[in-house]
Amino acid sequence: MDAQGRGRAENIDPADQWVLNPNTGEYELRLTPSAPQSPVPGPRRAAPGGTAGSRTTTAPSRRTREAPGRDVPPPRRRRPDPDEPLPGRRGRRPVKKKSRAKKALLWTGGTMAFVVLTAATAGYLYLKHLNDNITSVSDDGASTGGFQKDKAINILLIGTDKRTGKGNDGYGDSGSVGHADTTILLHVSKDRSNATALSIPRDLIVDIPDCPTKQADGTTRVIRGTDNVRFNTSLGQDGRTPSCTMRTVTELTGITPDDFMVADFNAVKTLTTAVGGVEVCLGKDINDPDSHLKLSKGRHTIEGEQALAFVRTRHSVGFGGDLSRIQIQQQFLSALMRKLKSNDTLTNPSKMLKLAEAGTKALTVDSKLDSIGKLKDLGMELGKLNVKNLTFTTVPVVDNPAEKVHATVVLKNPSAQQVFQMIRDDVSFTEVKKKEKAAKDAAADRLKGTQAPASEVRVRILNGGAPAGSAQETLTWLQNDEGVTKSENAGNAPGEAGRTTLEYAPDQAAQARRLAAIMGLPGSALKPGKSVTNSQGLPAMTLTLGKDFKGAGVPLTPPTKAPSDVRKTTADKVECAK
Repeated sequence: MDAQGRGRAENIDPADQWVLNPNTGEYELRLTPSAPQSPVPGPRRAAPGGTAGSRTTTAPSRRTREAPGRDVPPPRRRRPDPDEPLPGRRGRRPVKKKSRAKKALLWTGGTMAFVVLTAATAGYLYLKHLNDNITSVSDDGASTGGFQKDKAINILLIGTDKRTGKGNDGYGDSGSVGHADTTILLHVSKDRSNATALSIPRDLIVDIPDCPTKQADGTTRVIRGTDNVRFNTSLGQDGRTPSCTMRTVTELTGITPDDFMVADFNAVKTLTTAVGGVEVCLGKDINDPDSHLKLSKGRHTIEGEQALAFVRTRHSVGFGGDLSRIQIQQQFLSALMRKLKSNDTLTNPSKMLKLAEAGTKALTVDSKLDSIGKLKDLGMELGKLNVKNLTFTTVPVVDNPAEKVHATVVLKNPSAQQVFQMIRDDVSFTEVKKKEKAAKDAAADRLKGTQAPASEVRVRILNGGAPAGSAQETLTWLQNDEGVTKSENAGNAPGEAGRTTLEYAPDQAAQARRLAAIMGLPGSALKPGKSVTNSQGLPAMTLTLGKDFKGAGVPLTPPTKAPSDVRKTTADKVECAK
């Protein structure tokens, strides 16, 4: 029943004006009010001035003919055609008025369209604004070409000591060109179950390779490399760009970064302010006039200038050097990671917008990360990490023995090389999910079982990306030093291989285990397959030396855990700096 039928035609809801047409069986929109019906059911009364059964000038209704003696309702009047002139008003047509229903529908639809259009326009303009915030420079071909979602990720994070920005010229060397003051190689595992943040000391002695560098006019200039210099001079010195730091890291570790991000002093201040501060801890009172850090022992939430002072302090913590400052910076980054992953940040639209604003303004990225969409994709990959499996560690180093007054450091081998290899081989520094462990155990099972005598091992050696001459070098070593006399040099492989592999048929498993033991091959290098025919027409295995090959007699078995002398912490723990 429609609203008017219920006796409340004054203030009606447009939705209540739909009524059932008994002739068509369909609902129609009634836009003119109908007479209210009696609230009490009962016989209808005759029209005023008549009685039941009385005759009128009109034809009797159907009800009158079928049921004489009952109360007869007045004859129905035909509803006027709105286009016909009203009686008493010759030639005038009524002014059409839009119904409340039509007005409501038009207003709602128009408003919704306006809101959607405005939101879409605002969203587009804001994304364009964020894109305009981003500063990018060329990677000059020093990267892998950018991170990929289905592979392990290596991001080079560089903090410069450049003092540009409001209030920063009062810190230390205000004229710095922006050296690599803080450098971290962030490795994220292929399955995103773990990550390692490897700090590279700024005073580490390294060889900086030649750096082809794109200039402002579009030309390329090769900046000559230098040997036995501080790592931090890989950026800024002689016009070097972040791509030079990339090449230096590759030279040092054997790991080619996918992308880089460069942050200055302002980044620390704006990012910490955007998330509402991060929690850090001090094991003692600190009053450092050089960094301007003044904090009491215990836990504190810091942001802005205070956060910058925290990451810059070194004279008041540890041994007062750069290695001590690295530890306090790692604590800070752990705290920032925890805050970024917290619900307090992720569910707060205001903080997320501030973070997007601050991040796009504060960071300089390589040309493969030059849009908010690409940064978002990278952020989604990093967001899959559990902070308890994010390990912070530092390249193992010792004081430079060539100096009487120690100011620089050099690699501490073999620990440093073991750390680099763990990252190259995507080995976690922390315990990860059981399925990864099961996969490693399955590979290790290939090494278990009986081993054939070295004299029975028959193998063809191919060079698939190792240094030139590696196949012959390996052949000579196997035959003369290890007794594998049934081996031969088969030349170059059809294509390059990243890893060294040994393919064998099922009946050659004992031979494969013996050769793996001799060469120090991991279980993952053994590839069950088929045998080939050697130059004598006999079945043989195929050993392909990949890019990871280090030389005859150098084991390729990856370490399963970090060296005991390597200090490491995880991002889920709060450690107090002392």
